[in-house]
Amino acid sequence: MLSFLNSGPARLVTLLLLLQAALLYSSIRPEVIPASPALAEVPKTMGSWQLQDEGVIDPEIRQILQADDLLNRSYVNPAGAGANLFVAAFRSQRTGKAPHSPKNCLPGNGWAPLESGQYPIDVGPAGPIKVNRYVVAHGDQRSLVLYWYQSRDRVVASEYEAKFWVILDAIRLNRTDTALVRVVVPIVDRETERATQTAVDFVKSFYGILQQYLPA
Repeated sequence: MLSFLNSGPARLVTLLLLLQAALLYSSIRPEVIPASPALAEVPKTMGSWQLQDEGVIDPEIRQILQADDLLNRSYVNPAGAGANLFVAAFRSQRTGKAPHSPKNCLPGNGWAPLESGQYPIDVGPAGPIKVNRYVVAHGDQRSLVLYWYQSRDRVVASEYEAKFWVILDAIRLNRTDTALVRVVVPIVDRETERATQTAVDFVKSFYGILQQYLPA
């Protein structure tokens, strides 16, 4: 009996029970809901990128997303290249609200993935981040998609890792806030690398600014 208690499986069971107890305790405490500025206040000029269009999100889509705040904008740079920025912010995930992964949503909207993987971006003083990079097609149209999950100053590409951090933050900080950030750039003349660099340049232009509109 004593030998079993000192075994690996017993330690794992103990760890899981402690984790379950911590989650139960965190769930009955009043959650910390951090304040942050409205996403609508994000600047219309970010670096060399200028607002081109303020996207409208249908009430039906808002109901499906269940985000606490949304941003859907198209920007353009001096060279005429365009990029769409979509942000869905969630102040709490305790009631079952959570970001919808583009990995699942894009195919549902008719966009077939052609390439997928993770991509590093050097965003300056904040340090390099790793994001998801997808090439998707809808008929003859192709687009380059970058997306990630952002909580406080942490950027996570993996959906599973994001869920892990939600649990850990709930236990340690009594918070479950997060945001999904997605960038879409059209691929012109099948020049995927050019679209990738356009998207990366756009991310670099807004990353530090967007941090100010998400809970710290």
